[in-house]
Amino acid sequence: MPDAIPNIDDLQISFQQVDVDLDVQEILLAASQHDIPKLRRLVRTQSALPDAANVKDPETGYSPLHAAIAACEPETEEEETRVNGANGATNGSAAGDDSAEIVQSGVETVKFLLQEGAIWNDLDNNDETPGCLARRIGVHQLYELIVDAGVRAELLLNRLDGYEELSDGEDEDDDQQEEEEEQKETEAQEGDGTAPELVEATVETATQAPTTAETSNPSVTNPRYLDSHLNINNERILDSDQNGVMMSWESEIMRKSAAALLPRPGLKVLNIGHGMGIVDAFLQDHSPASHHIVEAHSDVVAAMKQKGWDSKPGVVIHEGRWQDILPELVMQGETFDAIYYDTFAESYGDFREFFSEQVIGLLEQDGKWGFFNGMGADRQISYDVYQKVVEMDLFEAGFEVDWEEIPVPKLEGEWEGVRRAYWVVENYRLPLCRFMD
Repeated sequence: MPDAIPNIDDLQISFQQVDVDLDVQEILLAASQHDIPKLRRLVRTQSALPDAANVKDPETGYSPLHAAIAACEPETEEEETRVNGANGATNGSAAGDDSAEIVQSGVETVKFLLQEGAIWNDLDNNDETPGCLARRIGVHQLYELIVDAGVRAELLLNRLDGYEELSDGEDEDDDQQEEEEEQKETEAQEGDGTAPELVEATVETATQAPTTAETSNPSVTNPRYLDSHLNINNERILDSDQNGVMMSWESEIMRKSAAALLPRPGLKVLNIGHGMGIVDAFLQDHSPASHHIVEAHSDVVAAMKQKGWDSKPGVVIHEGRWQDILPELVMQGETFDAIYYDTFAESYGDFREFFSEQVIGLLEQDGKWGFFNGMGADRQISYDVYQKVVEMDLFEAGFEVDWEEIPVPKLEGEWEGVRRAYWVVENYRLPLCRFMD
């Protein structure tokens, strides 16, 4: 009996798939060879690949950015030193000329791909972004290039969010299609497009796509967190979904933050977010004249009162969200020498609103303020990107910031029973902010 004759439509689909696969490999090869003229032709003319700058190798998950960076990997430590120099700058010595040329061609290729819409934080099958790859192989020029691309993308995303908030709701039907197109363009440039949580990054960040396990769990939002029942003990606070809200390993960070904010007794301090009471206990050690605490979660407020915080001299507890309480304090004319901010399940947009609209009215002119700096701490490149983003936004709001690096203890055993590790970088950057002169 003769074999069944293949359907002509199936054959056409099969041939088209082969063509697409070949196109993908051709683009990745050109990227790895830093062949910009060929890349330009492939990326801009391949009709079968409308998002050609972000194609993926099925085996490695490499995008063209990954491929271009991987081609710059030094073969030996000696070669890495020649490429990066003692201070991370390209060494132009004769011995390192070949390596330096490869890195320079890689720089130009990465710049081209970013201009063509390559996603700076796309993940390969090893869970690495292009920046993670550049950092691992030790090519600092390429790492900084990706960090800068991330900063540009996050600043754009934050500004677009702000413009949406300013909409008065008129002509929504006429503008709907335009907004959808802008959103698609933004997502193409930025990947996931979700700004990382300011502290305890327990939801998917802009630099990390959610895994299957994570997408099966409910996302962390501030309303959901405030409605959840908390598991509070001396070592940690977990919400009802096993998200880490606060943990005891943060104590050294809180101790140094309190010391930086209250250099002498008799000052007035405001803390947003009590949690386990770690930072408030350290603030009390510096004998403040008055100590205001804003806490939104009813379980935490109940625990505070059980421990006697409501009867401590000079302590004032404000029950509720800071968005409701701080404007009232401003209206009452309250001001503080020091302010600390450590909330949970709030976005970077919330944080920007806090320092650009509330701190200005509450902080004494010579006062200081700080915050728990957990922005994007589940990935080094995300942490580096958001340090630059927050510096720019603080500057725009009229603040300058100094950073102190603090080594973080080994935390391998800390995450048992916690849905997701919210801290994986080695050093914590403690911020101390003040008004510009």
